[in-house]
Amino acid sequence: MSPSTANRRRAAAAAAFVGCLLVAGPAAYAAGAATADRGAPAAENITGPRSGAGLTGSDSAATPGGHDHGASSPGRRSGLDEGADGSDDTGGGGAPGIDGPGTDPDGARAGQAEEQGPGPEGQDDGDGQDDDPGNNDGPDQDTAAALEILASDCSASRLTPHDGFQEAPRCVSTAFGEVADAERSPSLLITEAPDRVAPGEAFSLTVSTRNLVRDRFLAAAQGGYYVESSLLDGQGLQRGHFHTACRILANPGEAPDSAPDPLFFEATEDGGGGDTPDSVVIEVPGVEQAGELQCSSWAGDGSHRTPMMQRANQTPAFDSVRIEVG
Repeated sequence: MSPSTANRRRAAAAAAFVGCLLVAGPAAYAAGAATADRGAPAAENITGPRSGAGLTGSDSAATPGGHDHGASSPGRRSGLDEGADGSDDTGGGGAPGIDGPGTDPDGARAGQAEEQGPGPEGQDDGDGQDDDPGNNDGPDQDTAAALEILASDCSASRLTPHDGFQEAPRCVSTAFGEVADAERSPSLLITEAPDRVAPGEAFSLTVSTRNLVRDRFLAAAQGGYYVESSLLDGQGLQRGHFHTACRILANPGEAPDSAPDPLFFEATEDGGGGDTPDSVVIEVPGVEQAGELQCSSWAGDGSHRTPMMQRANQTPAFDSVRIEVG
């Protein structure tokens, strides 16, 4: 064999070897990468803080009403739908739980939307008030569409009509009447009271009122109870009076029985009051029974109802103090 022929055969063999490497190399690399991926943790099992564009931990646009989804709290889920191990197990295409280009055309994960539905219960609706109907979470401001009025008068009541005397059960058909705006709603505060008195020792309470004109009192014993609608004066202030009552609490750790008469009761209709706060001193005779005495004062309209308020989240015109007798 001539040297030139041998050289040509060696060159052909080298070219064939290089061609095999070009074909087999990428396949071997892919197989090795797949094996390595099987040994690495899946994206949805990676725990710990996650941040940056694409995470929807506090995305309010995904929930109707723009609810604020902050840190998770007992009884509700956080913005990321977490599994039992604290990992993200929702999301559409692409990496689970992460919204990125091409992963979810709507910008929200189907798993999150299914979990949250119309909005988690008891969460803030953006105005600082919770709106979970029927729960102790504040005014139900966003439930008007589902509101069902059961009655607005006594036409369908099975009870005897109320006649102005203090009898019950009855149905009161008197119209609610006039309600002052928030800036003129009545308020009341007990500003002075003793901490302790001896049994039988007389004492006094100082009561301050604002926006209550104390000029209207229909005697309940004469049939003036719940018979007159609420009335405002020419300045838009509530016309009425206020009550003060004291009772011994049988058990200070539970709500008391409301039926027994109080040990002390007085209605104050002295012609005073107005938009400027003033004070009235209530003289309480001695209470012989030892224990924890609760003394309360509350405003009333001319027919003894607690004055209405413009908003449901306003505090009514009332106050209470505790006095130890003994």
